[in-house]
Formats: sequence, structure tokens, C-alpha cells
Amino acid sequence: MKVQLERSFPMPASADTTWALLQDIEAVAGCMPGARITEHIDATHYKGTVSIKLGPANLSFRGEIEVRGLDAAARSLQLFAKGTDTTGGSAASMDLTARVEAIGATGCTLVGTSEVSMSGKAAAFGGRVMEPVADQILGQFAANFATQVQAMQAAAAPAGDAPATMAAAAPAAEAAPLDGLALVWALIKGWLRSLFAARKA
Repeated sequence: MKVQLERSFPMPASADTTWALLQDIEAVAGCMPGARITEHIDATHYKGTVSIKLGPANLSFRGEIEVRGLDAAARSLQLFAKGTDTTGGSAASMDLTARVEAIGATGCTLVGTSEVSMSGKAAAFGGRVMEPVADQILGQFAANFATQVQAMQAAAAPAGDAPATMAAAAPAAEAAPLDGLALVWALIKGWLRSLFAARKA
């Protein structure tokens, strides 16, 4: 099963500062709820985990990330990620292109286009209910990313220098497990919307 998504989020910083953060794969992963880079293999390959909390249970997914494209002129980044849960019951992959679009001299928008493929138990939910879940995850990611990029902008502003490096940004908090209860609620809402839409048809 495949789900295609395109979302955009306004960022509280310049395009140059936002692009500086977007190039830091480990920092970007740290903004994703429950995600963590565990191994830096080389300049374009990483290994990591994603933790999901469902009530008292904790689920863990292991995966790999490959940087397939980096275009500084277009401020565009292409990533491919794939992974399986520790039980082997589900697998997923994502082809993501993210770019930074300038809005004047001090603002910008982060735009992401992705294709997500799922198999096993994860595919049973279907695209109609997975989309609200993806929206919630991306919303949390964008909020965390905006916090980091705002810290970079603030650190660079007093000295009037070029965009700050990651060392100048506020340290990211340790990634907490993704709240599965909130995702379940999103799934229920998506299922109810589809149910009522079917009855009206």
C-alpha cells in the first residue's frame, strides 16, 4: 500500500538558516517524534530507530536512511528511508523530498513531498486512515523543527554573522516515544469520517 503526501509549514527564520538545519540529518531526525540516529555509516547513510508508545507497551522499529540528493542552489534534500519492526510483522519505506522556499528576507516555508509504502500489519490500516496519522506526525515534527531553527536564528542575530551552525543552536531534547494513543484517536476519527462519507454517498 502506498500513500502520497505533500505538506508545507511556515518557518520562523530565514531560508538560509532553515536550509542550514535541514542539511543536518541527525538534527532533522531528532525533530521527528520518537526517532533517533544510532549509527552514522558515511556521509550519505545512517541507521536509526523509531519508538512508539501504546499505553504500557513500547514498540521499536529499526531502519536505514540514505541521502539521495542535496541541492544547495535549490535548497532541496532527498532522502530514502526503510525499516521493519522488531517482530518482523510490519515494514515501511519512505521517499522524501524536502525544500526550503524563501518568503522575503526573513521568512520561509518548509515543503515536503513523500511517498510512503507499507506492508504487513501496518498496511492493514489503509491510506484513508493513515493520512491523518501522518498529518499528526508531520505537525509534531514541524513544531520541533521550527523550535530548533528559531534558536539558530536567535543565536546568529546578535553578532550579525552568517546563519549559525548546529553548535550554536539550543540542544534538542531527547526524543520521547511517539504517543500511540494520540495516533489511535486520529485513526478513529479518520475511520468515522470515512464511515459517514460512505453513508452519505
